[in-house]
Amino acid sequence: MVKAFLASFFLFSTLLFAEEVTTLNQVTAPQLIEDIVVQEDMLLSKIKDFLDEKSYNENREFIDVIFEPKSSFYKNERVNAVKVIQTLKENGLLKLFFPQPSELKLNFKTSGTPLFFIKIMGDTLRNIGYFRYVTTASHLDASEFEWKISLTAEYATDPLVLENELNKNNCRIIDIERKSATEWSYIIDISEGSLDIDSVENGNSFKLKRSLYAHWLNISQVKSLTIKSSRRNSWYPYIAYYDASLHLLEVIKKDKVFYKLKLNIPQNAKYIKISDLYTLKNVRESLLLFPRGSK
Repeated sequence: MVKAFLASFFLFSTLLFAEEVTTLNQVTAPQLIEDIVVQEDMLLSKIKDFLDEKSYNENREFIDVIFEPKSSFYKNERVNAVKVIQTLKENGLLKLFFPQPSELKLNFKTSGTPLFFIKIMGDTLRNIGYFRYVTTASHLDASEFEWKISLTAEYATDPLVLENELNKNNCRIIDIERKSATEWSYIIDISEGSLDIDSVENGNSFKLKRSLYAHWLNISQVKSLTIKSSRRNSWYPYIAYYDASLHLLEVIKKDKVFYKLKLNIPQNAKYIKISDLYTLKNVRESLLLFPRGSK
């Protein structure tokens, strides 16, 4: 009697489990196929975004080969646009040069602080050789800041070079859109961003070499800073303190020549900008810095 009951119980359990598995497969299999198709469509759309129609049609079979496995071109459920561009470049499919010097339009978007973003992007653009560009538009809303620039160039910005520079500031490119051969848009994450500059530490003297640009330093770890200037300089100190988001905290201006200046650094200051009230041409020799105290 007991054996008969156990046999019936196990038979019923087996049939129930088989029915559940069948039902699960019926539900998940179409969904899995749909997810794969969506991924392929997203990747295909991004590839087409970077190529003109003729190049894509002529190399379609080759493209299918070099973009396998397709899953490797996704990051955090988004198409890894930088990797797509890298693959196209390495295989000779992406053309960045223009037939003649043209107006290049670059649009940058972020959800970070505008001033911090523009500082990072300005330094990045200068590091890749873009000195003469003009701001054509900027827009800030509750969720996003957009900055548009234009310049005359012989080729489009290499996204790989741009990403390498942004990585120095702990920033990354989330997405790239090619609107035309001469207009590109970038979405950039600066949530972990920091300025790619030298830091000063307690007890370690530091030399600021002659420059036509203001000096930026990370002073978050020190309490005070003494700056000594050569007698050959005619330095009119201009000092600005900023917090981690590059909000201006304090400005010190001296309308007379200084050869020694001691500064007490604000508690929440992370960055300092050292310049001249009139022109850095007044600073013909190095400035020596002597940081003291640890935060």
